[in-house]
Amino acid sequence: MEKLEKAQKAYKNLEFLNSKAARPLRIQAEYFEPHDRFRRLGIKSTIIFFGSARIKPMDKARAAYDEAQERYSRRVSRQSEQALKQAEKMLTLSRYYEDAVELSKRLTQWTMEHNNGKQRYIVTTGGGPGIMEAANRGAMEAGGQSIGLNISLPMEQYPNPYITPELNFEFHYFFMRKYWFLYLAKAVVVFPGGFGTLDEMMEVLTLIQTKKVNKKMPFILFGKEFWDSILNIDALVEWGTISARDVNLFSYVDSVDEAMEMLKKGLKA
Repeated sequence: MEKLEKAQKAYKNLEFLNSKAARPLRIQAEYFEPHDRFRRLGIKSTIIFFGSARIKPMDKARAAYDEAQERYSRRVSRQSEQALKQAEKMLTLSRYYEDAVELSKRLTQWTMEHNNGKQRYIVTTGGGPGIMEAANRGAMEAGGQSIGLNISLPMEQYPNPYITPELNFEFHYFFMRKYWFLYLAKAVVVFPGGFGTLDEMMEVLTLIQTKKVNKKMPFILFGKEFWDSILNIDALVEWGTISARDVNLFSYVDSVDEAMEMLKKGLKA
């Protein structure tokens, strides 16, 4: 009889590793690989920046608005009018991109100045464009590191170029990504955003409210006008679906100075 070749080892069998049967292994991998990387790189404390992937830098938002305005002036229609209104909204929101860059930059400078050039707190984002890009960019401009916890999506989200390369992650499972957002977090800053931002924000607030997260952690909503138009927290209190004290789980700010002051008070330098 012919001699059989050695069978492939299970951990090298990609067909198996990508199968339904191996899902528990993939979930464990998304726990152990980041855990090992953070341990090796000495990362113990992070500051989370949540916010919309759609918010553009001010110069790009201005260019898009000017283009929409020109199209509207050439051809007035319902479609061009709606496009102009949307471009105007995005231009208004673009200030938050600039604020996220500045806040991340100042936070990174602050933590490095108080730790002999080392970063005690590492800015962490979802790794994509918009507010995520802005926060990673600010840390890079300050000469520091930052983390990007990216997620594979049907409409592919590519990592922004400002993430520290060795701290660039790609997740399949949302719940494992959320775990790594929160496990090392010492503060949360939430900029304007959509479903994803609301999901992340509410999950963290729920964990704090229910004492699943016991550490004291500044939780900031940046942009009171935006958040007041989206959330009616007072109505939840009035209807009795949350307690009045739950309103104290977070704070509103409208400027980088306010955010820095609040974060400095809640964090050890």
